[in-house]
Amino acid sequence: MVREDGKRNFVMLEDGEKTKQFTGEMPRQAALKAARRLEGYESYDSESEAEQNPTEIRLLERGTDRVHVYHAWAWEDSAPDTKPDWMEDNDVSTVTRGNVSKQGIEHIDT
Repeated sequence: MVREDGKRNFVMLEDGEKTKQFTGEMPRQAALKAARRLEGYESYDSESEAEQNPTEIRLLERGTDRVHVYHAWAWEDSAPDTKPDWMEDNDVSTVTRGNVSKQGIEHIDT
């Protein structure tokens, strides 16, 4: 269901349970947010290494019967030279990056 500001809410499904909620104008935007919060990405130093072990994420679009299915992966990367002041102040040297590949849409029975 689309909000007045054009954003939609998606809930991550893990083992049939609704866990975390992500918001985005498009399903991919929410999936990228979810990918950056994956567990176990700390051991990957490059995207190509992380892409070899994708995690399937399933995002239920609130107000619909659509489940967007993605393969997602994340890795740690060095912070950009143009990082914001708050990253400088907290001495942050790495950032988490994520990527996704859409596998399809499933419809749940209501």
